[in-house]
Amino acid sequence: MVVSVVDRAGEPVSDLGVADFVIREDNVAREVLSVAPADEPMQIAILVDNSAAAQNQIQDIRRALPGFLDVITRPTASGRRNEVAIVGLAERPTILTDYTFDRGRLDKAIGLIWERGGGSYLLDATIEVTQGFKKRGATRPVIVAIATDGPELSSRHFDQVLAPIAATGTTFHVISLGLPSPDIRSDDAMNRDMVVAEGPRLSGGIHERLLAGSALTAKLKQLADVMTHQYHVTYGHPDSLIPPERIAVSARRAELTAHGTAVRDPQARR
Repeated sequence: MVVSVVDRAGEPVSDLGVADFVIREDNVAREVLSVAPADEPMQIAILVDNSAAAQNQIQDIRRALPGFLDVITRPTASGRRNEVAIVGLAERPTILTDYTFDRGRLDKAIGLIWERGGGSYLLDATIEVTQGFKKRGATRPVIVAIATDGPELSSRHFDQVLAPIAATGTTFHVISLGLPSPDIRSDDAMNRDMVVAEGPRLSGGIHERLLAGSALTAKLKQLADVMTHQYHVTYGHPDSLIPPERIAVSARRAELTAHGTAVRDPQARR
């Protein structure tokens, strides 16, 4: 598994070893064999809500993203670099810049983030991004969604979104901005809320809600630190034709929280 471990303040925890992790498959404990830093490059899609509902947060998003990029675009310990794409969610999913190592292109894409009116297409964008991960053969795919609870216009059932997240082994992080949606009767809003709640939980990601957009800079910096300080945790698994329905990772120390994404073979294919 690729695992992140945070303390009660949400900060990443380093220097953990085999004795610090517990892994269970369908509630059966497995032997942890080795723990090492996860330093292979990530393929990161940043989904940005630039719909009418995000109008008051656009400047906060534009201010917060450079610091996030400062961390995630640094070379890994192996000297390789993460690829990053930025996608707008308003009107329809729109690629502001495709996957790149080039910081200049990413900064230019941030400059294209403006409120475009209409609703958001978070669910459509998530499906399209996971399809792109599959075509690219992404080995460590990650989605970071910066979203509001404004109108969701994708008209997708939550299962249509959660299934490709799981199939591609994508780690799905969501930062929600503003107050929770008062729209509890709309099918679109309910499906969006289910994806936002269950996507991070099932994929080893993190979901945070920020009532003030001014807190986004610090939260994205913290998330970048967590993403760049993960572990490869290898454990023993019995031969079986039937894969486990649920794999869970936890930290032995009560004050620590672990989130993990399963890797199904040595080439890091989920």
